[in-house]
Amino acid sequence: MSHTVGIRQAQKQKTRQAFLDAALGLLEEQSLSSLGLREVTRAVGVAPTAFYRHFRSTADLGVALVDEALGSLHPMVRTTVATPGAERITRAVRLIADHVAAHPAHVRFIARERHGGVQPVRQAIREQLARFAEEVKTELAKDPEAEGWSDEDLLMLAHLYVDQMLITASLFLETLESPEPSEAARQRVAHIATRQMRLISLGRQHWLD
Repeated sequence: MSHTVGIRQAQKQKTRQAFLDAALGLLEEQSLSSLGLREVTRAVGVAPTAFYRHFRSTADLGVALVDEALGSLHPMVRTTVATPGAERITRAVRLIADHVAAHPAHVRFIARERHGGVQPVRQAIREQLARFAEEVKTELAKDPEAEGWSDEDLLMLAHLYVDQMLITASLFLETLESPEPSEAARQRVAHIATRQMRLISLGRQHWLD
């Protein structure tokens, strides 16, 4: 009996993932607010009623895509920010570049829907980014430079780093989507992002002045 339940559960998860993958593919050329339920079910090859066994609406599907796109990044970001010294910035830029190269559709989705027309999805993205900022703040607080800093200022600094990481991801995505993507363009983005994050770090050193 348990074996049968396990098979059924695995099949349900497989179908749910098929919906997520199909939607992500369709969203390469349009926003979530214009995505039709029938488009998604047609791409998966199931009846429209099957959709509601997994999601309440396309907005609910979008929230699940946000979790898929950002949820798995938390451990990597925490580990990267925990890296001491200048290596922290180098690792952060490398993490962003590698993630964009591996998951361009997810990055495109977040960049488009962060200010898109579907409120629950905007809210889900805000919550994920706020969680990143809190995690970055926790690691920054461990630095010797954090002595004397208020929680409010540390959180502001963390948000600066998170915002810069988002900007950098968008720039790496642009190099991938260029008619002639090149390693030189990718290196230019990495160089600029590194300098910008170093500028934030220099500002940190003199904030309490």
